[in-house]
Amino acid sequence: MNEWPGWNDSHDRYGSPRAHRGVPPQSRGGYDAGYGGQPGYYDDPGPGYDSGYNTGQVYGGNRGYDDYPYDDYDEPRRRRRPRFKTVVISLVVILLAWSVGTYFWADSQLKREVDLSIVQDRPEAGQGTNYLIVGSDSREGLSAQEKKDYKTGSAEGKRTDSMMLLHVGSEGPTLISLPRDSWVEIPPFKGSESGKQFNNTQQTKLNAAYSQDGAPLLVRTVEHNTGLKIDHYAEIGFAGFAQIVDAVGGVEMNIPQDIKDKNSGADFKKGKQVLDGKQSLAFVRNRHAGTGDSDLGRTKNQQKFLAALANQTATPSTVLNPFRLYPTMGAGLDTLIVDTDMSLWNLGSMFFAMKDVNSGQGKRMNMPISGPAPAGSLQWDKAKVQQLVQQLKNDEKVTVTSDR
Repeated sequence: MNEWPGWNDSHDRYGSPRAHRGVPPQSRGGYDAGYGGQPGYYDDPGPGYDSGYNTGQVYGGNRGYDDYPYDDYDEPRRRRRPRFKTVVISLVVILLAWSVGTYFWADSQLKREVDLSIVQDRPEAGQGTNYLIVGSDSREGLSAQEKKDYKTGSAEGKRTDSMMLLHVGSEGPTLISLPRDSWVEIPPFKGSESGKQFNNTQQTKLNAAYSQDGAPLLVRTVEHNTGLKIDHYAEIGFAGFAQIVDAVGGVEMNIPQDIKDKNSGADFKKGKQVLDGKQSLAFVRNRHAGTGDSDLGRTKNQQKFLAALANQTATPSTVLNPFRLYPTMGAGLDTLIVDTDMSLWNLGSMFFAMKDVNSGQGKRMNMPISGPAPAGSLQWDKAKVQQLVQQLKNDEKVTVTSDR
């Protein structure tokens, strides 16, 4: 036993009395037995005596340790919760403000220049929404060096380089290419700028309608030959197309065979590769090498490319990255021309429908062709076109196919 003063069974190493549970106070000696006739520490002090000593409880109240909902360790965590909540709310508010600001900025940049209300003799609207998407060969916005690099030439004015009809409905989107060499009937029309009435009906290629009176006559001609009402119109030129591709970092395409065409500048090896703006423009304009059947083969390539472009542009790396999103939107909005009733919401619907076509959730095809027509043009298969239009009007699943 340790004989150090104050060190005994009744005290701990610091001299504090230990509790002797189960041992009567009278049997304890030393400190417990009292001093000078006074009651010991563990002696019964008698009725009514209150030592003020609180056994097994926390000072400052009548609650035990287990009655407290948290300890000192929980206090910092409790204080951190309001801060975390504040940060989350702040981030949500900032994101909403940025989204709303971007929406109104982009909406204000849309060039609403095509007035479809002046189109004559329009068919009745069906179900779903129909977009006429046009790629023009406008050189507007291209420098002399870019015209040379892109091999666009320096022709004045605008002509259609590609035309597509996009139907968005409950059965998924359907993207239909309208070959510019289609042999169609241009009905009588009133000049959109001159107001002059032209009463002659013309049998000619589809792209002649755009050359004669621009978008209004092209819309009228498509509606006249199909019976399908066009709800919205969108057109983009060479410059905007190339700039969009460069803004998203290029578009990956799987080219099925080697292509080399001096007219468009296309020069590609077979296989997967990422095309920049210049290469992309050459790819969609090429109609001489690797297209098999000229204009029809080119329209198929255009569909594939535009769907792939829409699919890549809608990735999180573009949409959630302001340094890529704004250049991409800016490049498109600079040269994109739409109808006066087109909203940014309509444009977004068109864009994501093309993305769905690429991902297999829609259908893409050429307008059904029955064979050749005068002046090296293509004759539509009237029976199939009529069936196709009826399915689109009723927003039914498209079962019509194009053999070419």
